[in-house]
Amino acid sequence: MPAGVNVAPVIPGLTDQEMLSIVEASVTAGAQFANYTVVRLPYAVKDLFEQWLTLHAPGKRDKVLNRIRAMRDGKLNDSTWDQRMTGGGIFAEQIRQTFAVACRKAGLSDTDRFALSTADFRRPERSQLALGL
Repeated sequence: MPAGVNVAPVIPGLTDQEMLSIVEASVTAGAQFANYTVVRLPYAVKDLFEQWLTLHAPGKRDKVLNRIRAMRDGKLNDSTWDQRMTGGGIFAEQIRQTFAVACRKAGLSDTDRFALSTADFRRPERSQLALGL
């Protein structure tokens, strides 16, 4: 059974540098593919995240929030379909390239996925039973 890893959430300026070691460890554990998701901060989550940064990483708070805003057209969240998981701009591109390097170093393609197959599917020999209700 194909298994993979989703590196998430990638937080620019806080956890983005950990992608290399996460992908490497995942491949060592048997992962055959990888993906990533950039942090999303919808609704009240943004307030909780800001509080968490203030408490646990006060020196990085402004840097992290500004990078997220740079990736989200000045906002902390962008629910646009093609932007919400990866973001846009220079920091999103930096994360994409870092992820691609991590995959190549670990021996994975950052674009290829396993092929789905119905080769082992077998139709039941009998028709489906009625519930008898």
